[in-house]
Order: sequence, then C-alpha cells, then structure tokens
Amino acid sequence: MRQLLSLALTLLLSTALAHTEVTGVTRGGSAAAPTVTVTFSEPVELRFSTFRVMAVPAGQSAGGAAAAALKEAAGSARLVNLPPARLTTAALARLPLRPGLKRGTYVVAWRLLSEDGHPVTGYRTFRVP
Repeated sequence: MRQLLSLALTLLLSTALAHTEVTGVTRGGSAAAPTVTVTFSEPVELRFSTFRVMAVPAGQSAGGAAAAALKEAAGSARLVNLPPARLTTAALARLPLRPGLKRGTYVVAWRLLSEDGHPVTGYRTFRVP
C-alpha cells in the first residue's frame, strides 16, 4: 500500500511540475510569404510569449544567436520575423517571415509563460538552402 501511495504521489508531482515544451518547429509557406510554425505540448498564452527569428551570424553558436535574438526589440532590422497575426491561447504559433531569406542557418528563439506560471525559454534552428 505504501508503495502504491508513493507511486501515485510521484506521478501527481511529475505531472504538476511539467512545463510547456516546444514539440516542433517547421518552416513553410511560400517564397513570397514564408512562415515558421512553433508547436507546443499544450496551449500557451501567446500574448505573454516572445518569439524571435534571426540569421545565425558567422562564428556564433546557435545558443548565442538565440540569446541575442531575444534581446532584440520587436521589429529590429536584425530579425526576420514579423509580428504574429493572432495573439490568443493556442497550441501553435505561426510566425510570418520576411520574404527573400538568404541561404544560411536561422534560429527561432522563444520565451513562453507556461500554464503553471514558469517561464520557458528555448530555441531551434532551421536552414535555408
């Protein structure tokens, strides 16, 4: 009985302590209207989330570029993403990008407020051939 209670408590705590995760980042759209879609493990409040997409500068790591991207103000010339069309609670965010991306590696960086109130920061990269 004690083991069963311990297992139930462990499962309850691990579920309660779980934070929102990004489960996928995909590039899509057309050449004239490219997009990046960020998919989450659960709905997030997009009004309290920050997304930045930026080319990874030569000689800089993706993590360094992600940190630099999150420091950029929305609309910065260094960023290639445009403001998202909808800022609601959603399980994905579709980020419009500037058309005509040059070849290279790009970083998608985010700062989310998870449902339990904890900030979640991360990044992923994609390449433009």
